Amino acid sequence: MAGYERVLLKLSGEVFGGGKVGVDPDVVANIAREIAAVASAGVQIAVVTGGGNFFRGAELQQRGMDRVRADYMGMLGIVMNCLALQDFLEKLGIETRVQTAITMGQVAEPYVPRRAIRHMEKGRVVIFGAGMGMPFFSTDTVAVQRALESRCDVVIYDKNGVDGLYTADPKKDPTATKLDALTFDEAISRGIKVMDQTAFTLAKENKLPMIVLGMAAEGSILRAVQGEKIGTLVSPG
Repeated sequence: MAGYERVLLKLSGEVFGGGKVGVDPDVVANIAREIAAVASAGVQIAVVTGGGNFFRGAELQQRGMDRVRADYMGMLGIVMNCLALQDFLEKLGIETRVQTAITMGQVAEPYVPRRAIRHMEKGRVVIFGAGMGMPFFSTDTVAVQRALESRCDVVIYDKNGVDGLYTADPKKDPTATKLDALTFDEAISRGIKVMDQTAFTLAKENKLPMIVLGMAAEGSILRAVQGEKIGTLVSPG
């Protein structure tokens, strides 16, 4: 199968902390090695991370904090993850740029889509930080938006703890079976939650395919971008 030339990888914030608050350097180093393998193979790659290992705006709101302020705190947490990932990638010799939706010139470039594309064309990994720069938007939605604006061929969505999409929750239902591929319409009819509804609708309307996989297996991202059937492919049809 033919592979992809330019991809966007969506990582959850929780994976950066190894299930704890903060950043686990060993975990980030492993993530960096997986991304470096993709970049070294000549595939252009951008990354969107979450910030759930530091702050989640919706959860802080439930504890009495203003949602807007809490979401901005979450965006800053995302930037911390981005800088950690950049550090470990550059230790591996991979040239990297962090672009943020909130201006912070001492640590990152502002988000400029055409500049991001140019960086990727030059073989640099681009890490998009600070979410959308606005409250109430999930990083799932940011991943799809950034992929569309930077003209990526596919979004690779790391689903922590599973190796793809299933007919039911495999942790709760032993009869759940893994799906190798399905269309957006099939996902809707089966009631399978791929990502949040705004992100899913945006991808569906713009015919942007997604691959849902787990990074537990070494080399899984590289195998996916090279066209191997791994995880679950969600396509327009």
